[in-house]
Amino acid sequence: MPIRSPYPDVEIPDASLFDFLFTGFGERAGAPALIDGASGASITFAELEGMVEKIAAGLAERGIGAGDVVALFAPNSPHWVAVFHGVLRANAVVTSVNSLYTPGELAHQLSDSGAKLVFTVSPFLDRATAAAAEVGLPAEAIVVLDDAEGHPSLRDLLAGTAEPPAQTVSGADTAVLPYSSGTTGRAKGVILTHRNLVANLCQIAAMGDVEADTKILAVLPFFHIYGMTVMMNQGLHRRATVVTMPRFDLPEFLRVISEYRVGRVYIAPPVAVALAKHPIVDQYDLSCIDVIFSGAAPLDAELGHAVAKRLGCTVLQGYGMTELSPVSHCMPDDRPDLDLNSCGFAIPNVVSKLVDPETGAELGPGGRGELWVKGPNVMSGYLNNPEATAITLDEEGFLHTGDVATVTEDGVFTIVDRVKELIKYKGYQVPPAELEALLLTHDQIADVAVIGVRDADGEEVPKAFVVRRENGTDLTADEVMAFVAQRIAPHKKVRVVEFIDQIPKSASGKILRKDLRAREAAAS
Repeated sequence: MPIRSPYPDVEIPDASLFDFLFTGFGERAGAPALIDGASGASITFAELEGMVEKIAAGLAERGIGAGDVVALFAPNSPHWVAVFHGVLRANAVVTSVNSLYTPGELAHQLSDSGAKLVFTVSPFLDRATAAAAEVGLPAEAIVVLDDAEGHPSLRDLLAGTAEPPAQTVSGADTAVLPYSSGTTGRAKGVILTHRNLVANLCQIAAMGDVEADTKILAVLPFFHIYGMTVMMNQGLHRRATVVTMPRFDLPEFLRVISEYRVGRVYIAPPVAVALAKHPIVDQYDLSCIDVIFSGAAPLDAELGHAVAKRLGCTVLQGYGMTELSPVSHCMPDDRPDLDLNSCGFAIPNVVSKLVDPETGAELGPGGRGELWVKGPNVMSGYLNNPEATAITLDEEGFLHTGDVATVTEDGVFTIVDRVKELIKYKGYQVPPAELEALLLTHDQIADVAVIGVRDADGEEVPKAFVVRRENGTDLTADEVMAFVAQRIAPHKKVRVVEFIDQIPKSASGKILRKDLRAREAAAS
């Protein structure tokens, strides 16, 4: 049965993202919109708008216009934000690129999206130039945010005197083409319109207490939709100050929070592990933190409560995916009493279903099925991939998330696993996420991932890849298996353990199970 959000629908203006975010800064015009956490350099809202207009004008002079795609391949910085909105202001489309991509992966995205220009930074030039050459883009099509000989720069665009073009885009036009993480197959371009992005900002505004005096930490990458919408654009929408970091480094992360007195920190679960367990955390004054919000992967409640207790803050969790712009469910700021294993309620304007993946039957409270989501934040489809679009987006407009969820009578949703990642042990379903959450409570385990592998009899069994903590160097495989066996049903027991140095993860913090499966295949 369809389950509507318990929150009333919000009005969604028919506007471009630029018009929605950059209209009427008022008394916030001279306030810092963005602060570079490393250097302390700041850009006010008025200065940012001026930069965006200049960039749009410079792009128009270079022939970039309506429907053209521009790639943004760089780490987080205030300039990333200016270029992103400059491209949209020029009536063009941004395709945001994972800053860890190899030349081959970047070339695929440039080719698939049809990008005509690439913005990058000089440390990434070797990869950017190799990828551009592979797809036939000339050197002058690579623009650097800093400076590099032989390439136009952001400084050149900002020095121009031309006027920006007239705005021609509407809410129905494509705004961004982020690429899905590729944890199940090759990355696909996700078509998100201006209306999708505007809608999601209006929807999440009803759930959180983000105001003009809020400082938001943006350490998760802007190229990922979580960073793009929830940190970068929410900051602009709510006239809050966004403090940027180019990458996650725990001491620097803690320093930036402490020094800039950041009140709202968005993380992925691996950061929660560090905040709960690492001794260095006690060396910093983190009393400024009001809310830590976790997304991108399920957060275990025990881990979340450990962070909340250690830091004296509220820990919340949400759910989303690139195809949802990205948020569809979250715990509101005023409901910290909700089960922290849950991802809270559906946000305004969202209708959900739980569907049995084997029978197709719609389930109600108490059922366990694939989560389907419908709302104004749902993507238009996958770029150049009608087959994948048809599989994921049905005729009624419901997006089939591939995630298994439950829901209570009160409308509180909990993600329990991925449809395609469930391990089938002797006919029983074993959720890897449940085992991972349990193992992370072991005081000698720093990180863990679980996948299904075949045993000598061809049966699929759970295998745990375990990263020991520094004080856990003597931890054995038998001890790990015994820890699980004492706390869980027999069919869910971990039956194979391998100790590794690091769990492979995407930039947003999702476990790259495909890499672990490839490792397993290579070893067999």
